[in-house]
Amino acid sequence: MEEDNGALIQSLIDVVNEIAWISDFRLTVKKQYCNLSRRLKLLIPMFEEIRDTKEPVSEDTLKALVLLKEALESAKKLLRFGSQGSKIFLAVEREQIMVKFHEVTAQLEQALEGIAYDKLDISDEVKEQVELVLAQFRRAKGRADAPDSELMDDIFALYNTSNDSSVDQNRLRRLAEKLQLIGISDLTQESLALHEMVTANGGDPGESIETMSGLLKKIKDFVQTENLETDTPGRDKSPPASCSGQISNEKNNTAPIIPEDFRCPISLELMRDPVIVSTGQTYERSCIEKWFEAGHGTCPKTQQNLSSTTLTPNYVLRSLIAQWCEANGIEPPKRPSSDRPCRSSSSCSAAERTKIDILLCKLASGNPEDQRSAAGEIRLLAKRNADNRVAIAEAGAIPLLVGLLSTPDSRVQEHAVTALLNLSICEDNKGSIISSGAVPGIVLVLKKGSMEARENAAATLFSLSVVDENKVRIGASGAIPPLVTLLSQGTQRGKKDAATALFNLCIYQGNKGKAVRAGVVPTLMQLLTEPGSGMVDEALAILAILSSHSEGKAVIGSAKAVPVLVDVIGTGSPRNRENAAAVLLHLCSGDEQHLLEARELGVMSSLIDLAQNGTDRGKRKAAQLLERMNRLLEHTEETRVQPPESRPQNQPSLSNSTTEVAGS
Repeated sequence: MEEDNGALIQSLIDVVNEIAWISDFRLTVKKQYCNLSRRLKLLIPMFEEIRDTKEPVSEDTLKALVLLKEALESAKKLLRFGSQGSKIFLAVEREQIMVKFHEVTAQLEQALEGIAYDKLDISDEVKEQVELVLAQFRRAKGRADAPDSELMDDIFALYNTSNDSSVDQNRLRRLAEKLQLIGISDLTQESLALHEMVTANGGDPGESIETMSGLLKKIKDFVQTENLETDTPGRDKSPPASCSGQISNEKNNTAPIIPEDFRCPISLELMRDPVIVSTGQTYERSCIEKWFEAGHGTCPKTQQNLSSTTLTPNYVLRSLIAQWCEANGIEPPKRPSSDRPCRSSSSCSAAERTKIDILLCKLASGNPEDQRSAAGEIRLLAKRNADNRVAIAEAGAIPLLVGLLSTPDSRVQEHAVTALLNLSICEDNKGSIISSGAVPGIVLVLKKGSMEARENAAATLFSLSVVDENKVRIGASGAIPPLVTLLSQGTQRGKKDAATALFNLCIYQGNKGKAVRAGVVPTLMQLLTEPGSGMVDEALAILAILSSHSEGKAVIGSAKAVPVLVDVIGTGSPRNRENAAAVLLHLCSGDEQHLLEARELGVMSSLIDLAQNGTDRGKRKAAQLLERMNRLLEHTEETRVQPPESRPQNQPSLSNSTTEVAGS
């Protein structure tokens, strides 16, 4: 028990020491956070005296100290965010931040008041010091300094401006200077801080953080245009030259010393494409590959035998080299180009490229926590804009994300499939995703993932199936049955995603039979007749495609579809009336019974209206159905008035009539 008490007291000392190390608070919260940190440091002598006393600590006091530990942990988290968090967030959400600040200080005050100091074996000086801390908390209660009005005006003026051309450059300058976002390292840290917030919020940036990211981009563009970087050497607008073995800074013609860790141990030159061998050493890829080609099986630096010749990209070192080059005003070394043409990602900032490389390193780490956070952030970066989608794919993220589709961690799986969905928006990435063997993994997620993962897997298949040859591959992968299951059992969004994927896949004739055999028709009929399903449009569009297939036509016909189709033709939207007429036309081709049933249900007047007022395709379908109805009527009349023996032996039947090509 005494050991547990001692551990508690030591943990209190440790947490306050951690607080003491937190410094350099953001401008908008600097005064309040500095005061809080200073007050909490004054508690260390009390904890040390309690730790060193030989007197036992009462149960009530221990309970009070446990509450104080919880309050100190909250304070540490608050202060750490005030030091390392997003400067823009702290400024924009200052009011919300100060509410949280007062909640934490109230929690600390309450915990300190709960300690019976007269029962503790501590000195009078320490007691007076704690009383001083309590008095300061009480005086500060509810008190808040007025915010910098000019800063807030500038922030919200820019925050609500969507048109870059109307941005006030003077406001941007003041904002960049007041928030101290005027150097590469400042901008990099701010970008990382916003990404960390997204990760902490479960991967969802929300509208406010998206807007903050937009504001940061305005500041970045301004800083780069105006060359405000005070923490880096000045740079000419033309990019400085760099060549192997020599790197110069154009401002002063001096060559910055390359850090030893950035040099390849073989060539001693700045690494372009650093890779790790099995001993943990890093080399320039081309140099170590030549070493292997010469027949060596050892690590050049340590002389250890290599367990394998596998090379792992060192993404972190690559990003550090890029940062160092930026900070020294020199052009980062370019990696050798791959076989396929490289798409430009130059509009991505250095901070964003650095972030991508770090995230890829985490994806490849094998650490589930790192993989979860990295996949979530890549998901969001890919969602944000086209430049990010190109840069992420070029950095090599797609194979790593594909590998995570089979992970047992449902959250990692969800992030990975959604990241691939966002990357697939870029047309050039679709082929890379397919060639990386993503389809089986996506189908696995579609079958066994969380509901959100299944929804996004369906949407990914739709996106990839836009390319015609992918329709065949996806259909052959077993994707259609789980899509039908999602269409039947999913959420509203899941049903929509499944329907769009199925529609696209069934444009290929070979997939229609697969969908019918997977039971899609009964599900579509249920959606068509279910009140408030919100899926009538999608259901009719898919039925219109399937009805041109022999299996589809037979199953739709046996599903008692005619009354539903007649109702839609009479009361539906223009597009739905068109699709319902198309389905009915296929059903009536060669089947007099369906034609008679539709006529008896009063479809004639609706068809006449559709032929006059429908869409172009709707008019054609209605006209063809009316022609069939009239032929049927004429045939029935002739049959009724003629004696049986005088009927022509070769009277044309409905089955021999000409029909419109499906889907026209």
